[in-house]
Amino acid sequence: MKKIVFSLLVFGLFGCAEMQQVMDQLPQGTTGISQFEIGNGLKEALNNGITKQVSKLTATDGFFKNQAVKILLPEELQVVDKKLRQIGLSSLADEGLKVINRAAEDAVKEATPIFVDAVKQMTFTDAKNILMGNESSATTYLQNTTSNALYAKFNPVIKNSFAKVGADKVWTNIITKYNSIPLVTKVNPDLTDYTTNKAMEGVFKMIAVEEKDIRGNLSARSSDLLKRVFALQDKK
Repeated sequence: MKKIVFSLLVFGLFGCAEMQQVMDQLPQGTTGISQFEIGNGLKEALNNGITKQVSKLTATDGFFKNQAVKILLPEELQVVDKKLRQIGLSSLADEGLKVINRAAEDAVKEATPIFVDAVKQMTFTDAKNILMGNESSATTYLQNTTSNALYAKFNPVIKNSFAKVGADKVWTNIITKYNSIPLVTKVNPDLTDYTTNKAMEGVFKMIAVEEKDIRGNLSARSSDLLKRVFALQDKK
């Protein structure tokens, strides 16, 4: 999925009146770069985040061995984890944590088409606001336009993935063992919902990493288009 952006460079995405109005709001020194280049530069930046960062999460251990996004247990289950380790079931506790992260890695494979569609729908006003916004404006744009679709896609995938990677059996075993311990408060967490939300958090966190790099690191602007477009941001 290299350079998805080149499949998105379609003439006529933005209305002429809208483009002129927004161009008038950009910093001085924008001559020599067209409205289409500005829009397409922002699309390329967004797609770099998808290609370079989100794709990393789909690999084995993409979540589990990435401390920035590793899914830890919800507060309700931290006491479960602690108690299992106290009674000599550390390996079961470790496996419970791993299978949650495996399910997230599986679900994120469904994210790319949703993001690509959001990028296609981006208006020139969106592009201008992202370019002239703060260091997470692009990430915020994707978060605002894709969160509902991502949850709807991720949730059933994670539910199915729990079965595929054995998470449902592992956690049934964990919860059963914990609830059988005398005097403990019984738990019955919704791990599918929890893992879905944490997987989404991880996706946006990794996109933000790429966006921050492109905005603040000249060498991260890997194409001439990115260099020219984000030079406008540098002038604001």
